[in-house]
Order: sequence, then C-alpha cells, then structure tokens
Amino acid sequence: MGEPAIVVGDRKELTYLLSQAAELEHGLMCEYLYAAFSLKSTAGPGLRADQLAAVERWRGMIFGIAAEEMLHWAMVQNLLAAVGSAPYVSRPHMPHQARGYPPGVQVRLLRFGEAALQHFVYLERPEGMQGADAEGFQPAGPPPAPMGPGEIIPRGQDFATVGHLYRSIERGLAYLADKLGADRLFIGPAFQQADETAFGWPDLRPITDLAGAGRAIERIVEQGEGARGDWADAHYGRFLAVLDDYRAMRREDPAFEPAHPVAAAVRAVEGIEPDVYVSDPATGACSDLFNAVYELLLQMIARYFAFGHETPGQRQVLASTAVGLMFGAIKPLGLLLARLPVGLDHPGVTAGASFQLPYRASFLLPHRRSAWLRFAERLDELAGFADGLHPPEGADVVAAVTRALRRTAAGLMAHVETV
Repeated sequence: MGEPAIVVGDRKELTYLLSQAAELEHGLMCEYLYAAFSLKSTAGPGLRADQLAAVERWRGMIFGIAAEEMLHWAMVQNLLAAVGSAPYVSRPHMPHQARGYPPGVQVRLLRFGEAALQHFVYLERPEGMQGADAEGFQPAGPPPAPMGPGEIIPRGQDFATVGHLYRSIERGLAYLADKLGADRLFIGPAFQQADETAFGWPDLRPITDLAGAGRAIERIVEQGEGARGDWADAHYGRFLAVLDDYRAMRREDPAFEPAHPVAAAVRAVEGIEPDVYVSDPATGACSDLFNAVYELLLQMIARYFAFGHETPGQRQVLASTAVGLMFGAIKPLGLLLARLPVGLDHPGVTAGASFQLPYRASFLLPHRRSAWLRFAERLDELAGFADGLHPPEGADVVAAVTRALRRTAAGLMAHVETV
C-alpha cells in the first residue's frame, strides 16, 4: 500500500508543514544529543576499559548526526524565510505527543541502548520502507486525514516517514510555484537567510527559487534516509550499524552497559505532568541552568533569522555566539547531568538533560539594541546563578560554564552602542 497523500493547496498549509518539519528536526536533534550525553566516559561497572573506544566512537557518530540535524533545521528555516514566513524554533515538550503528528511519529528522550537505537532507525528509515518502532512506542490514536479541497485552516496530515513529509513539501512547492508563479511564491529575501559562513554548516545556502528549494530538500532526505536506496552512509545506515555493533558487544558481554541510568527527569513545567521529577537540589539547579541556556540559545537563533537592523557582521556575531554556547555550555552541562542523581526518591537513577522550554516561551524580541541588551543581561544572570552552584560532582564543569557565560556576555556587549 502506498503512503498517504499530503495535500498542499496554499501557502498557509505549506508553512504549517515546514514548521512541523522544523519541530521534527529540532526534536530529533534533542533525542540524539540526549543519547550521546548518556554514554559513559570512564570504565567502571558495566563498561570495561577495552570497550571505551567503541563507546567514544558511537558518541562521536551520534554527535555528528545531531550536527547534521542542526543543518537540516537551518535549511528548513531558510525554506520558511524563502516563502515569506517567520522562523520556527519552538517544539512540543517531550515525551508528550504533539498535536498534528501522525500516530506513528513520536519523539522521546531515551538513554543510549537497544530501545533508543531501534527508535532512531525507525524514525530515519527510508520512504516506503516498513518497520516497527521500539518497544513502548504505541501508535497514539488514528491518523489525521488528508486536507480536503474546501479546507482553509492548515492542519497536520498523515505521513509515514520524515522523507515522505519532505517529498510532499517538495511537491507542494512545485504546485504552488505553478499556481502562484515562482516570483510570488519565493518572496523572502536571500539576505534574511543563512549561508555556509553563518554556523559553519556546509551546503547551507539561501533559497530564492524552486531549484534551490529542491536542492535543500534533497540534501536533507539524502543525509537522513539515503540517496534513493543507497543508505549505508545516511543516518539510517549509520544507526543500523551501531545497533548491530551494540548487539554484538552485548552478546559477547551480557553485563555490557555503556550508558548512565538516565531517566529524562524534569523540573515542574506549567501545564505538563512529568513522569520523573528532579528532587535533588544540586541536580535541579544544574538542570535549570542547562534549560535556561538552551532557551536563550534558541532566542538568539530566532533573532538571527528574524533580525531587525543588524548588520551582516552583527548577525554573524549572533550565529557565532549561539554555536559557542552549544560547545561552552550545552555540551558540558548535558554530559554532567547524565551523571547527577535525580533524588532520594529514585535511587540509582540520574537526570540527564531534559531540554525543557518554558510553557509560554517567547523567542522573538522587537528592537535590535534592546534585544542585544537582554541577551547580555540574561547571560550575566545565568553566570551569576551558575557561580552559586556547588554540585558534589562536576564543580569544575560548572565553573568552566560560568566563565564561558561571562565571556559571551562581554562579547555581546562590545557590539551594543551606548546612548
């Protein structure tokens, strides 16, 4: 049976589906980073010294795939800008099912292991390929129906694979270019988009026509599922290879456990009832710091794509600052949180980086000077908060993050003019 048809009859439905694609790329990126953070870095119970090389190889591979998901996410932001839409950097909370998603498309934070790898293989499988998700991922309700010809409100439609969604977007772009004319469809200026110099991601180019849109979509699909059946080097094939390696190592050593016992524990979120709360005060504070930096990073990326009066040089500062926060704060705190305890009510369980967002997150800021002042102010606040943290494990990590936040705040302030 063929995959369901997705109808794209107007620009509003196109931008809805592109925003959904941005959500998925964002969610996959968080899933992959979480799994990579969960891997152990030193030998101990469940991990022999001679097994460490394989674990570090897996971590590096997953970090590489997560970086490519960031590239795909940026390409989708370019596509949104190209057709006259705003950037879309938010996403649903995990593991709660997002409205409008097909019942078989679910995003959840899992520690590295058999279930996570099976889940990743399922999500990245090529268009038209059957497969089963990991245990515990049951379809959530009936699939959404295709759009009807009389509908004017955009909504989610059914797709079986991520590649199916992108191919449908590609067909929708071609239909609208024919219906409206390419000049009327691609109304977003190239200077509002990102290129290879912005974030250091190759193949990132402004999109101004149907051919450019097709190249971006082709790149996304090829890196994820493979080039029309050649998937050995794609995300699907690479995860499949790691799953085979992991199973072989488990057969050789049934006690092999390369990941920390993380549980995607969260703090209280308005409107969300999590399965596992962080009750340890030190862990909770480190989790809050991680999530606050994560929100600020997204706010800066939104500013990069929806800027107001920034020069090209200032936009590059925003991009470089966002990348710097990924390596200077997100990565070290993510690795640390995988080692920190949830609390006495969950003995032997560690927290992990939950990638929480405020329930009413607002990413767009109005004026350039006030936006940059707010960015620097928030960085100073976070540095001050981090300076007061003294976790029993990882104090050196928190101290390094504190210094990175202060340097970043000072670097931004150097580009804010006095009044």
